[in-house]
Amino acid sequence: MKLIFDQNLSRQLPRLLADLYPGSRHVLEINLDTDGDPRIWAYAQAHDYVIVTKDNDYKKLSGALGHPPKVIRISSGNGPTSDVAALLRDRYADLLSFHRDAERGLLELP
Repeated sequence: MKLIFDQNLSRQLPRLLADLYPGSRHVLEINLDTDGDPRIWAYAQAHDYVIVTKDNDYKKLSGALGHPPKVIRISSGNGPTSDVAALLRDRYADLLSFHRDAERGLLELP
């Protein structure tokens, strides 16, 4: 499972989580950091990424367009990058289950 991290998350996350989520990228790495959500959505869809975000807009896109791509929305407020990395590590089994579930397109994490 490859993750693409939205601009509202740290660009360090792909490196910090490379052992569990190889091939993951941050939108900044692929020059999508200033593009709108629909372009990031299309890129994720075309390249088999799961979008990770804190943005409600992706929740709306997921509801309107379905999946792929799948969306993981982190609902916790601002905090250190280490907290986000720990959350995605701790919930690895849940994320894999979500990724394999053909029916679900959105996973919200606290």
